[in-house]
Amino acid sequence: MHNYSNNKMQDAQGIRNISNNSCRQLLLGVIGSLAVFCSTGNMAMDRITGAAFASRSEVYAVNGMAATSQPLATQVAVDILKQGGSAVDAAIAANAMLGLVEPTGSGIGGDLFAIVWSAKEQRLYGLNASGRSPASLTLEMLKAKGLEHLPPYGPLPVSVPGAVDGWYELHDKFGKLSMKDNLAPAIHYAREGFPVSELIAFYLARSGDKLAKYQGFKETYMPGGRMPAVGELFRNPALANSYEKIAKGGRDVFYKGEIARSIAAYMQQQGGYLSYEDLASHKSEWVEPVSVNYRGYDIWELPPNGQGIAALQILKTLEPFNLKAMGLDSAEYVHHFVEAKKLAFADRAKFYADMDFAKVSVASLISKEYNYARAKLIDADKAAASVEPGNPNLLHGDTIYLTTADKEGNMVSLIQSNYRGMGSGMTPPDLGFVLQDRGQLFDLTPGRANSYAPGKRPFHTIIPAFVTKDGKPWLSFGVMGGATQPQMHAQIMINLIDFGLNLQEAGDAPRILHTGSSQPTGEQMTDGGYISLESGFSMETRRELMKKGHTLSDSLGAFGGYQAIGVNVESGVYRGASESRKDGQASGY
Repeated sequence: MHNYSNNKMQDAQGIRNISNNSCRQLLLGVIGSLAVFCSTGNMAMDRITGAAFASRSEVYAVNGMAATSQPLATQVAVDILKQGGSAVDAAIAANAMLGLVEPTGSGIGGDLFAIVWSAKEQRLYGLNASGRSPASLTLEMLKAKGLEHLPPYGPLPVSVPGAVDGWYELHDKFGKLSMKDNLAPAIHYAREGFPVSELIAFYLARSGDKLAKYQGFKETYMPGGRMPAVGELFRNPALANSYEKIAKGGRDVFYKGEIARSIAAYMQQQGGYLSYEDLASHKSEWVEPVSVNYRGYDIWELPPNGQGIAALQILKTLEPFNLKAMGLDSAEYVHHFVEAKKLAFADRAKFYADMDFAKVSVASLISKEYNYARAKLIDADKAAASVEPGNPNLLHGDTIYLTTADKEGNMVSLIQSNYRGMGSGMTPPDLGFVLQDRGQLFDLTPGRANSYAPGKRPFHTIIPAFVTKDGKPWLSFGVMGGATQPQMHAQIMINLIDFGLNLQEAGDAPRILHTGSSQPTGEQMTDGGYISLESGFSMETRRELMKKGHTLSDSLGAFGGYQAIGVNVESGVYRGASESRKDGQASGY
């Protein structure tokens, strides 16, 4: 998809060059008083802003808007808004659809996080709907199996799926339509079928190679013995049945009823540890979002066990520097960004965890004083090979993102995931979904913040974001993609605030991805890691980065999936943007 997007931009540039040559030839042939004016600035195919990387315009609407990574999910969300549903109703409907049409990144076997702007109360709410590890599985048992890390697939990395409880927590507080209404579109498409899109077909094929060996997976996702191809109608009647049971029986049918018993029996059969009691005791947690002010804008994330505050640390570390003067396509900007990321991720590796087990002072981590001090560690001319975490007295003693907005001014920033693509491969029979493998992110070294423990939430990569200005909503956005997410959250903000790009351009702009920082699972950075740059960065920038000691990768990288809705509170007009590297769409009415 990355190559396809770049080819489209290159083809468009080629058309512009041909058009310019034609204009010049025409001008040379003009006789007498005939005057012909040609310029690329007047060509209809160009974005009027002139940004070479811009893929399309922002989308504008007044009554409501949705931006998701799949057009059918966006359309379902807008339909729910038109029926009088709230932004939360639309988000739930879209999430349910994505669990069907984009099972490579989402589903009710996974977890959920959300930030909601309440127009009535003029405040933000945060929801942590992530599940915990099995109570019957201990660190000693895992070490006795000879494991240094939890495996990515199979029964061991499975933790309690929190998404369904998250839906009901959101709905109980902010929903207007019934859950039957919200789930009806996904149920319809699950029974009648939907055509598989190009990008999802690619990822489905990759998942099939890894997960087909697990009982229940082929029966659900490989009808006829193979994964569905591009444009092929795919049906998931088992998921339709599960959605119908949830709509009728509520969250309890999933955690204490028929679905819970099916999951528990299957996991026991597969040699897993997730039990009925683990499911029955699950509960989401309402949390207070945390923020930093970056050049006049308040950027909001959720506190750990997620990694959202890494984006805040990156931004505060970069705030002392004049990024606008450096420019987007410059070695100075890329270098400073990567070095700030290394510093934030060193703290991420040591301190981010389930706060019920590791008492992290989030206020210290994201403070101006701490991150400005960390900024002084950046050498303007040399890449750091290794980075130590800070000491702010911290200790006491593949994913989908969507955003929606309604005519009352409520906005939802929601992210949901199975973690690694389609998850663990554990597919309970006749339920239509795969259980997540989020437990793989636990550290199996004793005594660390993210060390495995029974009933503990693992470190999480999925993070929603929100921005306010002068206490009013300004932007709901997110970028799916593992450890990519805080890097891209920071880059979106820099693109908007420092470089003055519009909402769509901020997502289209070429991205920086640094890989190889110290990890919450215990691996340490010793060689500086490596940088993947999208094709919009010049050869001069790349050469200068190598002179500073950076290693550049030929890898295309995993540059994430962006969705955003901005709002003008004075006019009530929404503007939307969707990721050009994905299948997605922003739409309103």
